[in-house]
Amino acid sequence: MMAWRLLDHLWLVKNRTCCALKAFVSHATPTPALKNEWSQLTIQMAQLCKSRQLHPSRLVVLVPYAQLMQQARSSWAAHAVSLGAGCGFETGFMPRFETTMNWASNVWAARGGFAASPQDIRLDAAIDSLNAAALLSQAGLAAQQTVLAPRLVEAATAMARLAAAQAPDQRLAWGTRLAEQLGTGMESPSLRFELATARIALVWAASSSYVTDCLFEAPQDGQTDFLIVVEGLQINHLSQALSAQFGVRAATFKLDLSAFAGTTAWHAAHDLEDEAERASACVLAHIAAGRTPVGLVALDRVLTRRVRAMLAERGVPQRDETGWKLSTTRAAATLMSMLRALPWDAPCDAVLDWLKNAPAFESATVTALETNLRGQGVRHWRALPAALASTPLLATVVQPLLGGLQRSRPLIGWLADVRQALQTAGHWEFMAQDAAGQAVLDALRLRPGAELDLSTVSAHLSGKPMPLSEFTSWVRLALEGASFTVAHPLQAAVVILPLSQLLGRPLAAVVLPGCDELRLPVSPEPPGAWTPAQRALLGLSSRDELAAAQRTAWQHALLMPHLDVLWRTSEGGEHVLPSGFVQEQQLALTLSKQAMLPAADLRVQRLILAEPTLPPTPSGQALAVPRLSASAYEDLRSCPYRFFALRLLKLAPVDELENELDKRDYGNWMHTLLKYFHDELKEAVAVDFNTYKAMLNVAAERATQALHLSESEFLPFAAIWPRARDAYLEWLAAHQSTGAQYVEGEVWKSMAYGTLTVVGKIDRIDRLPDGSPQLIDYKTEAIATTKARLNAPQEDTQLAFYAALLADDTLEAAYVNLGEKEPTKTYSQPDIVQLRDDLIAGMLSDMGRIAQGAPLLALGEGKACEFCNARGLCRKDFFA
Repeated sequence: MMAWRLLDHLWLVKNRTCCALKAFVSHATPTPALKNEWSQLTIQMAQLCKSRQLHPSRLVVLVPYAQLMQQARSSWAAHAVSLGAGCGFETGFMPRFETTMNWASNVWAARGGFAASPQDIRLDAAIDSLNAAALLSQAGLAAQQTVLAPRLVEAATAMARLAAAQAPDQRLAWGTRLAEQLGTGMESPSLRFELATARIALVWAASSSYVTDCLFEAPQDGQTDFLIVVEGLQINHLSQALSAQFGVRAATFKLDLSAFAGTTAWHAAHDLEDEAERASACVLAHIAAGRTPVGLVALDRVLTRRVRAMLAERGVPQRDETGWKLSTTRAAATLMSMLRALPWDAPCDAVLDWLKNAPAFESATVTALETNLRGQGVRHWRALPAALASTPLLATVVQPLLGGLQRSRPLIGWLADVRQALQTAGHWEFMAQDAAGQAVLDALRLRPGAELDLSTVSAHLSGKPMPLSEFTSWVRLALEGASFTVAHPLQAAVVILPLSQLLGRPLAAVVLPGCDELRLPVSPEPPGAWTPAQRALLGLSSRDELAAAQRTAWQHALLMPHLDVLWRTSEGGEHVLPSGFVQEQQLALTLSKQAMLPAADLRVQRLILAEPTLPPTPSGQALAVPRLSASAYEDLRSCPYRFFALRLLKLAPVDELENELDKRDYGNWMHTLLKYFHDELKEAVAVDFNTYKAMLNVAAERATQALHLSESEFLPFAAIWPRARDAYLEWLAAHQSTGAQYVEGEVWKSMAYGTLTVVGKIDRIDRLPDGSPQLIDYKTEAIATTKARLNAPQEDTQLAFYAALLADDTLEAAYVNLGEKEPTKTYSQPDIVQLRDDLIAGMLSDMGRIAQGAPLLALGEGKACEFCNARGLCRKDFFA
């Protein structure tokens, strides 16, 4: 019976192999160097089969990574036709070219699938992070699990690769033995968390089963007579362990390119953008010359994405074998924007960001809501005004949705409720139709019924209520730990791959950007938080081994048929050196009395005719100016174009809700509290200094609450308040001794001059002993700035404009500089009535000229342009 099954199996394998041979022969077009490289290895394998009388179909060849499986089959198929009898190809059969994971998957497919234990390491961040939290809780580290869980997953993932290389029946003993020695050198109490994390990771890895465990049965399964391991540029512990299991029935081969030499072009770019453009040009030049496929090495993901975008714009088909984190996709960002809007202290910007990207909510309604919130300065969603909270959108949809997702619940409940929230917001359909969105739904088990996969992970977590912060942390870890790769085109002219996977690839040319000291170090930093002693004990790659692998990969790249090496010389204004490998090549050429000649810039030069940018000459003749404020007139005097853009066209910038508090907020706070203080003081009887101080403190608290200022953010300004308060009270005592009396503060006034009405808010109006008014404007600026205002009275319009708001012809005006480090002091403006009259004449003249069509030119200079919101509109930086 077994014989008949074996004959059926052999017939099936032969039939499939013959069909595959024809396909490989018709499509395989390896470059000469790779053809020779694989030819040598293929002939060695054929000779091995002949010398040991092995049937090729019972030979397993482990290649370093999956992309080499096809290349190895193509090489065998090509030699079966060209060499024929006498070399082991005449049977028409082919060895099984596998990776360890592909081999194990095939074995489990025949057995009905692999079933892992709920507590096993899955190399799935969504499940592993839950198990990590459970293990930390069981170890008495529940209070630290938020911080330690990501580190435990990282450590366990590194350990899993080593544990999988241990025979299943010896793995637990291996872990127990190493756990006893792991704490050597980490006896300090300050390292207790690091040591605990390392030991838990080791025990977790040693007690787990792995999908590749079935391969340890291969030496006795009767289907594999011999194992060949093709070494890659990095150590594969599992392949080495399997080779040891096979013993004399195993051999190790290498892909050797030492006999080949390619041509290398060296490109030194100025910065990232220049490097990306040059790299794109190199790829396009190779494609134009017929050298395809082109390998694009991904040393810097930001740079690689930029190059990829440039090539995509030119319609170049690409295959990205590196992928990127799922957390960087738009679908993941959509989900995280909703989670950021859920906390009770969520800022308005977070909620608005989610609302604006939710298809279920009308954009016009959300825009009106945003305008109201920014106009009222509401920073936190919990402080939403009642009038807005009662609108249909918020009252019936948004608020119930946000409020319903704030309480704790088990993980299974979270997934069901988040799925419902995505459907309500209109995100679900988009994510279900998007490739990255589908990956997000799968990674988090958000599809209906998929959450049952998580319910069996840990009984400790299945019914435990999970707060919002913990659920958000779990989602973030799951998305950070998952990778996303887009679908590949059938025929790609460009292959994006890691440096370590250039070995054995059918690449006609390679473009290697990012060869600077930061992205291609000679001695890479070992990953993880393991000490050198622990790395040696566990068998993790040391710094020296990583450096050797990096050097081997670099040397292999230099042997490619056509290679372009690129690096940048500056980044963020700092000088950047080329990689040590590039510097070695420069030194070697110098010692041989040669020079590393820079390669030609392959970018195509385009002739662009210069089109000068002329200054704008807008007219405000058709835009009426019935009302004019002090700040608006100051804009006109600083720059007519600013007045046109910001005042006539009303193109004011949108206020930020999450700006940090600055000196302007401090000034507004001082203005508000002084109004509260003096309004109360008008009703008070004679009081002493201490009472004044208490009243000022109460006014300060009222102002803080009225302006919705965060006490923590306002702390730097609150620290200087006692000194400023005492200085102001000393000034007030001296001011009142002159007979001046407070009348009103923060009061709006207006005055008509023909068809023009001037409006403004005066900080304070006092009444002098002779009955005349005194205008006071508070300043929290530097004293030198206040003095400069008085030294140029014709340029300073503020006090004169406020004087124009009053009909009195006898009045005084002064700035009161509210001292922080210096005493509060009065700076009077003499001749204020004459300055007012001159200002009124000037305003009427200016408004008349605008009404007659005078051009409003961009005449600003200095600080007027540095902090101008209309600078990008006037294009002054590009004037001819």
